[in-house]
Amino acid sequence: MLNLNLDYKDYKLLTERERMNLSEKIFEAGVVGAGGAGFPTHVKSQSQVEYMIANGAECEPLLHKDFELMVNFPEQVVKGLQLMKNAVGAKKAVIGIKSKNAAAIEAISEAIQEQNAEIEIAELEDYYPAGDEYELVYNVTGRLIPPHGIPLDVGAVVNNVESLYNVALAAEGEAVTEKFIVVTGAVKNPSAFWVPVGTRFSELLEFAGGATVGDFAFFDGGLMMGKLSDDLSKPVTKTSGAVVVLPREHHLVARLSKSFAEMNRIGKSACDQCSYCTEFCPRYLLGYEVQPHKVMRTLGFTHSGDAVWNEYADLCSMCGLCTLYACPEELYPREANIQAKKVLSEQGKRHEQKREVKVHPMKKGRKTPTKRLIKKLDVAKYDVASPFREGFPEPREVKILTKQHVGAPAIPTVTLGAKVNRGDVIARPKEGALGSVIHASINGAVTHVSDEFIRIAKE
Repeated sequence: MLNLNLDYKDYKLLTERERMNLSEKIFEAGVVGAGGAGFPTHVKSQSQVEYMIANGAECEPLLHKDFELMVNFPEQVVKGLQLMKNAVGAKKAVIGIKSKNAAAIEAISEAIQEQNAEIEIAELEDYYPAGDEYELVYNVTGRLIPPHGIPLDVGAVVNNVESLYNVALAAEGEAVTEKFIVVTGAVKNPSAFWVPVGTRFSELLEFAGGATVGDFAFFDGGLMMGKLSDDLSKPVTKTSGAVVVLPREHHLVARLSKSFAEMNRIGKSACDQCSYCTEFCPRYLLGYEVQPHKVMRTLGFTHSGDAVWNEYADLCSMCGLCTLYACPEELYPREANIQAKKVLSEQGKRHEQKREVKVHPMKKGRKTPTKRLIKKLDVAKYDVASPFREGFPEPREVKILTKQHVGAPAIPTVTLGAKVNRGDVIARPKEGALGSVIHASINGAVTHVSDEFIRIAKE
């Protein structure tokens, strides 16, 4: 049994078996990347690296979820980071937080002192996308991840702060059954709160007081990298993070409601190859061969042209700056990249960068300040606090997806009509497969079981 009462100096004395126990606990608790990626955390805990990095950058416009988590639950975040630092044998543990989030820095600093932890805080500038793994690793370590690589390739492991919160709970035997969510935008009470996994989005909106406009759409996950939707029956997953409500008439909603065919037609007729989309691309500025203006050429060429230009999309992070900020004609370079990456995947091809990855000399001057991005998106009036609130009412039923993570879907282990309690295992990955264990998020009876989801209703 892992002793969580040890102070940090004692953590270094844990045996290899105790470290593996932590990995097993993380696996059984179903901890995955809570920042959106969903990679199973137990796999990361088995690495051996120099840097253990906590991602508290939170760069999506309007979102303050990770900020609220760090302010209200700093002890768990720090404890999770300590545990992961020890598990991966890191020489340094660093948490990246934007300098503007002074309250989060203060809360985390106090928790570090109280737990006698050897953890550093890296204060980050307020630009988008400071939370991108490639950006964060470079800012913390000065190292550039190789093309197609991961932080592990340069001696680092990165976890979102909510993932680390879950690691701390997993070490105590508590499974991931809740998700920390922020609801903001055109709502009466922008706020952050814990909800059972599987809760309908409509219930999140109701808890936030409802929309302030009659006709609206929402972004699931953020304005830049989230998905535009109007389906409030969607269930919360382990990777959900935000619901951003905007009026249906908002320009951003209108722009992103178009089909790929419409976007392509506009791009084919209007792109003048100004290259702004490339010049402001964060990955290009880090030194990677991402050039969306060249990918836009595929819209005006035959498939022989695709073979030439598609490769320049392969290292794209899909941050959305090219489409939503850089392009002076409001075209859709990111969406062209999405299509190009799909074609490359289907063809089994990938771009092999031959030149050295070297930071662009203009990188510092071309960073996109978050305030400027918010103004460009025309959402400044929604840039308000979303304080943590308790008391979310337990839903009458939950719809829990079997795939909420990178890897294969979990296989249901319960049958129709079975009685379950919160925290009970209801699905687990096939032996040896990459995946995550799934748990019941409320007490109740199983009313549906399929390969896609399990529904539980309160009795």
